[in-house]
Amino acid sequence: MVTKFKFGGATPLIMACRNGHREIVEYLVRQCGADVEETGAVMFDHETVEGAPPLWCASAAGHLDIVRFLVEAGAQVNSKTRTNSTPLRAACFDGHFGVVKYLVEHGADFEVSNRHGHTCLMIACYKGHYKIVKYLLSLKADMNRKSSKGNTALHDCAEAGSIEILKLLLSHGARMDVDSYGMTPLLAAAVVGHQHIVEYLIGLNIVSRKEKIDSLELLGATYVDRKKDMVSAVELWQRAMDLRYKEGEPHISKPHSPHTIDAYEHAREVFDPDSLADIVADPDAIKNQALLIRERILGPAHPDTIYFLRYRGAMYADAGKFSRCISLWNYALDMQQAMLEPLNHMTLSTFYSFSELFEYMLSEKSNPATPTLPEQQRRRDLLITADEMITILDKCLLEARSARKYNITDETLLQRLITLSLNISSLLLTHWSDSSSTSSSSSTSTSSNTSTSSTQDDRLEMSQEEQTRLYKTLFELLKLNLRGSDAKSLLHLSCHSSYTSPLAPHNIAYKSLRPPLIPNLDLTRILLRVGADPNDTDAQGNTALHLLAQNYTQSHLPVIQLLLNAGAHYDTLNAHRSSFITLLQVQLNSSLAHSTSDNNNNNNNNNNNTHICLLRPKQQIFWYDNMEMCFCTRTFNILKIWKPRSERKCRYALLILDRRYYKNRSA
Repeated sequence: MVTKFKFGGATPLIMACRNGHREIVEYLVRQCGADVEETGAVMFDHETVEGAPPLWCASAAGHLDIVRFLVEAGAQVNSKTRTNSTPLRAACFDGHFGVVKYLVEHGADFEVSNRHGHTCLMIACYKGHYKIVKYLLSLKADMNRKSSKGNTALHDCAEAGSIEILKLLLSHGARMDVDSYGMTPLLAAAVVGHQHIVEYLIGLNIVSRKEKIDSLELLGATYVDRKKDMVSAVELWQRAMDLRYKEGEPHISKPHSPHTIDAYEHAREVFDPDSLADIVADPDAIKNQALLIRERILGPAHPDTIYFLRYRGAMYADAGKFSRCISLWNYALDMQQAMLEPLNHMTLSTFYSFSELFEYMLSEKSNPATPTLPEQQRRRDLLITADEMITILDKCLLEARSARKYNITDETLLQRLITLSLNISSLLLTHWSDSSSTSSSSSTSTSSNTSTSSTQDDRLEMSQEEQTRLYKTLFELLKLNLRGSDAKSLLHLSCHSSYTSPLAPHNIAYKSLRPPLIPNLDLTRILLRVGADPNDTDAQGNTALHLLAQNYTQSHLPVIQLLLNAGAHYDTLNAHRSSFITLLQVQLNSSLAHSTSDNNNNNNNNNNNTHICLLRPKQQIFWYDNMEMCFCTRTFNILKIWKPRSERKCRYALLILDRRYYKNRSA
């Protein structure tokens, strides 16, 4: 029984194999009958490996004596983890040559790849284990085999910078193939900045003149963005230019495009030595050249093309050049939406970056927008326009349509997209108002919290065109009827603050310094206006009112009132047979218990529960014990928050509407 107990996902045998305790391993197997094939979770290099058998753990850790014992005890030498990694591959990863040799001699298959098609030879090349590579080549391991992304062992050692292994592979006849992105090992070395690999390969007669030019230009782009070395970058570009116009050979001109790109400030690639000389003293021009060259050589589908667009944009944002950042990120987002599958994690990451950037920009106004400043001055003080934010919302809608078109139903990914759309919308409505919210906000009391900011006098008013775009985008997004976790709709997620930041759990410290973006009164109003159903339920039978009650704060009151006015049923029961009223009662009593616990230590007999009266049309009064809210269901106006003092012993409270005071009746 003890041998099957798991601590942190690992059995005692797995832990003993991982840490090299041979005596314990022998005891568990021989005396306790531990299963040598029982898998579990084990930690290596701060990563958890799931489904790892004991032999894999011992091989990865390099404990040859334990490996021998397990094999002799009947362990399968080709057993696999959940990612299809074998003990042999684990030994190749960290260079345990003795383990590799022993496993191969006892039947381990060195051609078995992991789930990415990566073989033992490939990982040994990437990790720079020359002795293991030489041994595997002596066994006739397939050096030209390709992974699921089309890369070979030659790509791996070029990317890792292992020139001795590169020479070894070439001496055994390795081919210079391209991967799924069209990258040769030469370009793979250039894209990560291994100049010694590039210089060696272009000195061989196995690459063409054009390949040499491309590798030098790409290496120069890498020096700009990765190594911050513009001088070396210009020197590399000059060498490439000399090769283009080499005397005695046909000139190789750069491809000319009739169109320029706004994100690159309409810059064009330099095309001759003179145009290259013109940009030497202009750092921004050199940075644009790096982006242009990388996009031309690698293409828009390559991850590095998009990565460095986003990276360069972030650098501009750090320098306060927000318009340049937005332009580059928009261009990167267009590439992602054109080249990647819908809801790709990199695309969602870009949306999240926009949300964070917008929030930062709106909090860093050069001069706080106040009602005393002229409208034109207040618009200049904001570092971003409503139109720019709505443009990103339109791209969220485009992503949502693509997800629906390709029938993507992953609730986690859908929820991320929905909440990002809601966050950006809430940010927009925190600083800009539409005409409807301006007219209706005066009759609704709200807190000063960001999430309910519709009465803030300092907000700018959106133009009619901006309002129309915002309403249309939210209407189209709502019409798609996308659902997040537990089948939560757009309205559900707009009323539940705990769902507002699913992409950045690492950012807890920053998130705790700001008020939540959700719920937002104006956003909820617009969603209802464009057709959201206030009585729509999720998989647990919860309406938006249920979710507001579960995370109730006083700032939620205007949103609750809005939903009630729109026809939300306060008595709908969810799957747990709880209504909005009962959930709110639990939440309020819990809050009150925390706030009054100190005062009640000396008088446990005091009745400190709060109460609610629900006023229906014709002033029919319905009492709900232990509540603190009062509703008038004719208009569903929330009238007053009331808590009895600790010294009061009252059972019911009656609200006199016209005079706004309570008449208490003793129990």
